[in-house]
Amino acid sequence: MITNKIWVDADACPNPVKEMLFRASERKSIQLVLVANQMIKVPISPLISMIRVSSGFDEADNYIVEQVAQGDLVVTADIPLASDAVDKGALVLNPRGTVYTVENIKQILTMRDFMEEMRSSGIHTGGPNSFSQTDKHAFAQALDKWLAKLIPSKI
Repeated sequence: MITNKIWVDADACPNPVKEMLFRASERKSIQLVLVANQMIKVPISPLISMIRVSSGFDEADNYIVEQVAQGDLVVTADIPLASDAVDKGALVLNPRGTVYTVENIKQILTMRDFMEEMRSSGIHTGGPNSFSQTDKHAFAQALDKWLAKLIPSKI
């Protein structure tokens, strides 16, 4: 069954991305669920909800994987979560606009594991660049593509 719900791994999701998702949810009448270890402020709406999970390791990720269905959209920068959601038939979108698919997720997961190994050995330090206008624009475009595919199926 295709549910067309949006799930957000909200703890590290940039505020501009959350704001775009709030507007998209209302504009397209799509249920939006933010999942986090801490309370996240969300607009009052029957379409938008916030689920607070316990603060254990990967609790938000585990909750999303348990709940996500084929056709849903998951917004996350967490590559293992992205891989699990893709395996369940969801489309996964990184807050920087990268779309994770069956075709690319295994390679991205392998690169993530390699970089993790490099960081733990001290060879590579640092993390991603700060969230930019370019990232915001790329996310908006990718979200719009998903929303455009949704509308015909709802008529």
